[in-house]
Formats: sequence, C-alpha cells, structure tokens
Amino acid sequence: SSGINAEWPLRPGQREMQETNKKNIQMLCSELNTLLLDKMNDRVEQAYLNQKKLKHQTNQLQFNAMELQKQSEQWLKLLDNFNQALKELGDVVNWSKSIESDMTRVSHTLAYAHKGYAESSSVLEGDTGSGSTTT
Repeated sequence: SSGINAEWPLRPGQREMQETNKKNIQMLCSELNTLLLDKMNDRVEQAYLNQKKLKHQTNQLQFNAMELQKQSEQWLKLLDNFNQALKELGDVVNWSKSIESDMTRVSHTLAYAHKGYAESSSVLEGDTGSGSTTT
C-alpha cells in the first residue's frame, strides 16, 4: 500500500528524529499561527481605530452642520430685518415726499390767497382814494 507506515521498521534514532521534527513543525505552526493572529489583530485594531476616527469626524461634521444652519438662520433674520428697515425707509421717503408736496400746495395756496387779498385790498384802497380825490 502507498503512504508511510508508522509500524515500518525504522533505523536507530529515526523515531527520535521524527519526534523532534514533529515538535519543530508544531512549534513552527504555533509561531505561524501567532504571527498570523498578531497581523490579523493589528488589522482589526487599525480598523477599529479608523472607525473611531470616522465616528468622531462624523460627529464633528454634524455639529458643524448644525452650527452652520444656526448661523444661516441668524443671517436670514438679519437680512429680513434689513429688508424691512429698507421698506420702512422707502415708506418714510414716500411719506416725506407726500408731506413736501402737500406743504408746497399749501404754500402756493397761501401765497395765492395773500396775493388775492393784497390785490383786493389795493383795489378797495384805490376806490376809496380815487373817490376822495374826485370830491
């Protein structure tokens, strides 16, 4: 039959050599296993550290996004207030122009009324004066 038969007669010292080789192979396998596990653990540890960093960066990004949103809302409020102030200023300008126009009309009316009064006074004085010179 094929294969190695453990019962096959061995030369002197060959059994000890097989046992030594067997122990050496077991020790080498154990060392290889330890090295592979260490390497695997290093990679797992690195993956864990990367995951921790990503979680921290994600949290920081969320915080920054919330701060940006708050700041944007504040800017929008300021802009709305500014727009409202501009509208009010526009209303004041329109109001002042309306008042100015009204005052100009009143001034013209008063000037016209004064001119009319002055003319009518002079006509009345002229009639009285001319009547006294003719008598």
